[in-house]
Amino acid sequence: MLDADADEARQNEVIERTRQIVEQGGGTFESVDAWGRLKLAYEIDHKGEAFYHIVNFTSSTETLDEVTRVLRITDDVMRHMVVRRTGRSHGKQAEDQAPVS
Repeated sequence: MLDADADEARQNEVIERTRQIVEQGGGTFESVDAWGRLKLAYEIDHKGEAFYHIVNFTSSTETLDEVTRVLRITDDVMRHMVVRRTGRSHGKQAEDQAPVS
């Protein structure tokens, strides 16, 4: 979630910085889905709206730690959350599961 007061150029800078960190760490930057400006369920720092971006990438643990560190200290980032995708979440069946009839 990026600050609603941040202009589009600043939002793109934050996303591009994340891309650079992932790629420098040997990961792959897969996609960015900009959900746009949405109302928050509760105010954060007296702000009622934020720009939501879903960023999908694959990286090592060390690279993920660096991305998290940078997002935590970036002023325009209101909140961020890392979620691990399972095999089914991106259209592939997990290799260790047998097909169900």
